[in-house]
Amino acid sequence: MTMRRYALTCVESFDVRLAVLDIGSNTGHLLVVDAHRGARPVPAYSIKEALRLSEHIDADGAVDDAAAQALFKFVVAAQNTAADKGCTSVLAFATSALREATNGEEILNRIRTETGVDLQVLSGQDEARITFLAVRRWFGWSSGRLLVVDIGGGSLEIAAGDDEYPDLSTSLPLGAARLTRDWLTDPATVAQVASLRSHVRTEIGQNAAGPVLRLGPFDHMVGTSKTFRSLARICGAAPESEGPRVHRTMAHGVLADKLPMLIELPDTEVAKLPGVSNSRAHQMVAGAVVADAAMDLFEIPELEICPWALREGLILERLDQL
Repeated sequence: MTMRRYALTCVESFDVRLAVLDIGSNTGHLLVVDAHRGARPVPAYSIKEALRLSEHIDADGAVDDAAAQALFKFVVAAQNTAADKGCTSVLAFATSALREATNGEEILNRIRTETGVDLQVLSGQDEARITFLAVRRWFGWSSGRLLVVDIGGGSLEIAAGDDEYPDLSTSLPLGAARLTRDWLTDPATVAQVASLRSHVRTEIGQNAAGPVLRLGPFDHMVGTSKTFRSLARICGAAPESEGPRVHRTMAHGVLADKLPMLIELPDTEVAKLPGVSNSRAHQMVAGAVVADAAMDLFEIPELEICPWALREGLILERLDQL
């Protein structure tokens, strides 16, 4: 009898401690993760600061001096923290606030020259594409055709498809911070909300609804990032303290029922609602208006909430390159 011999191949593990610096329209966030290719990244350390860049845009479309200086100080602090935590490099990126600011390139050049941190500015389509990758990896191939909706501070990202990267990815200027700055006071008036609602639905209807609906039906419809997590919590989803693997959803009907209550409350009272931070309370009405419109126009009866988003997608892409 002939014996077959099988060779066992040892696959090299690329263990890394990676620092990811995320400069969003609302928040600066440094996340340190321990990871290796083929495994999920494990958070090791995190610092955040509410920079609110999208709310510090002057009449010329520039980030004002105070916000630019706060950003610079945070980048320096994040760089020092990353080094202290044993990271040899920082994966740094920025989104719509710096992408659109008239002095964005000037700010980026100063950070690059004085700190050595090279903040890469992502396009809106890149944000949608990379967030979709994170959601696909979280839910896996068995989740089938995905529709992913992400409300950021400056923009709304939409992506859909069957594979690891989407067939459709688009970005609209409908972020919660941007809309709050441009359309609402505290508390918002009925007239303001009506005007905002009309604006949001026109943007989505004209620029995204048709292409999204032509790709459907979808097996899973997913909301991601902080605004959706907060809205889902207001609508009864489990708190973050129960862990990321708890199944969380948000029904459109429940959100629509909660919206009048949100509109009537001043920001100080919104901040007392479950899942809402003080720094985000003033944006929840705008975020809810966008979420309500997207779920209605994309015909989404219920969204699943994914704990992974853009930041995790960038980490996964970096690990894939190892």
